[in-house]
Formats: sequence, structure tokens, C-alpha cells
Amino acid sequence: MTTTVIPHLVCEGAADAIEFYKKAFNAVEQMRMPGDNGRIMHAALTIGNSTIMLADDFPEYGGLGPKALKGSPVTLHMVVPDVDASFQQAVDAGASVRMAPADMFWDDRYGQVTDPFGHHWSIATHIKDMTPAEMMEAMKQQSECQ
Repeated sequence: MTTTVIPHLVCEGAADAIEFYKKAFNAVEQMRMPGDNGRIMHAALTIGNSTIMLADDFPEYGGLGPKALKGSPVTLHMVVPDVDASFQQAVDAGASVRMAPADMFWDDRYGQVTDPFGHHWSIATHIKDMTPAEMMEAMKQQSECQ
């Protein structure tokens, strides 16, 4: 199966990011291409059946990661068999908690972390299928309870 969209992450400290992703998300390194000054120009990992590409910051070419940009508007979403175990694995590897896992109105168990390089990750386990109308009703009921 060919993947249509592959995220390409820029990380301050790409070599450390590769090691973090191995520990946090069971990533498998596919390749790494060295650049100048010991930086990684290009690397590829697989997480589950998905490819992630990454490189070090290269500010001289406009390549800046979340730390240099003071945040990221992007969240990478992972679907896993056990959100609680995967979430804890990421936290144990050094991710910070953005949102602890909880059962959500759209019937996923869902949580969010930020990795040490500034990238946001959501982690989810699908519980059951719902129609859009059922999701809207569940969202309305959740809002009324708050």
C-alpha cells in the first residue's frame, strides 16, 4: 500500500528525535542521510504502517522546527490498539501530557502528548462506530454536563 500523505518533521536534534520516536512509538529507522555540521539532512522512520520523514533544523534554508517557531499548529494523529498503554509509553520516553486519555463523545478513547522536540501527537483507540447525528447528540449531552 502506498501512503498518499507523509509528514516531514523538522526537529532541533533529529538524531535524538529518532531515538525518542523509537522508544515512544516503536518507530523503526529506515534510513538516515547526513548533512553538513553533523546534522541530519533526511531520515525516514516507520511507525506502524506509516512513514514519517524528518530532518534537523536548517535555518539557512528556512527549515525551522517547533522549538524555533515557538510552537506547532499541527497535531499528528495515531490510532493504536491500546491508547492508555501507548500514551504511557510516550510519557515514559519523555513526552509531556497535553491531555490525558479519556473516552470522547465521538467514541474514541483519546489523549494528546507533546514530544521533546515540540511536535504534538494525538493517540486514540476507536471504541465503536457512530453516525454524525449520534456524535452531535453525544457532544450536546457532554456540553450540558459541564
